[in-house]
Amino acid sequence: MADPMRIRAQVAGDKATVRVLMSHEMESGQRKDSAGVLVPAWHIQEVIATHNGKTVLTAEWGPAVSKNPYLQFAVKGAKVGDKIGITWTDNRGDTRTDEATVA
Repeated sequence: MADPMRIRAQVAGDKATVRVLMSHEMESGQRKDSAGVLVPAWHIQEVIATHNGKTVLTAEWGPAVSKNPYLQFAVKGAKVGDKIGITWTDNRGDTRTDEATVA
């Protein structure tokens, strides 16, 4: 299982800015190791963000996204104490879900 995501959500006016740092190797499947063997593809394919359980963002990613990806987005109507959840699923079927409280 991957390391926990670092999620920060801060209110400014009528919206919250959400910042997420995901821990994932994100192999493209095109790189070779020291023995010249292709390293198999292993990358996040889907990211879903929720605000108090309601989906507010869905993204489909591929092998071109960098290692340990960073994502930032805004959520309208978020208030201090609301819950922001992030779930990712990779091409091996692994999944990770983490949650943060809006500050």
